[in-house]
Amino acid sequence: MGALDYLSNFCDTVSVSTTTIKKAKRKAMQTVEIKVRMDCDGCERRVRNAVTSLKGVKSVEVNRKQSRVIVSGYVDPNKVLKRIKSTGKVRAQFWPYVEQHLVHYPYAYGAYDRRAPSGFVRNVVQAAPSNHQEEILVSLFNDDNVNACSIM
Repeated sequence: MGALDYLSNFCDTVSVSTTTIKKAKRKAMQTVEIKVRMDCDGCERRVRNAVTSLKGVKSVEVNRKQSRVIVSGYVDPNKVLKRIKSTGKVRAQFWPYVEQHLVHYPYAYGAYDRRAPSGFVRNVVQAAPSNHQEEILVSLFNDDNVNACSIM
């Protein structure tokens, strides 16, 4: 009877461990950009060490001039932000800026920010610009255009 109980306990633990292994999923590889104000080398070192010690982090890039931290790896963005805030940088936030050439009108209301690093503007929803080139081509071959015959 003792051997039978021993074997039944062994089989139960194997089935439990296989179900827990199947449920665990690996996080996707992603890049997290966070805005953190860093004044000195000590601040930069504290933030770098705190983020590097997270499980799943592959690379950490700290740019003190832009107040920007870029973390790449199999990490949760909220955990990275929470770890940076635990170093005393409570005003840390996700990177709110995009490159200036990716925005249709970078000086629109809400997009232009003086505190943004050079070449960046705030990421806001903007109205798509009207396509004047297409309007000209459509009106070029219109029946109302008196010079349409001369073009053809």
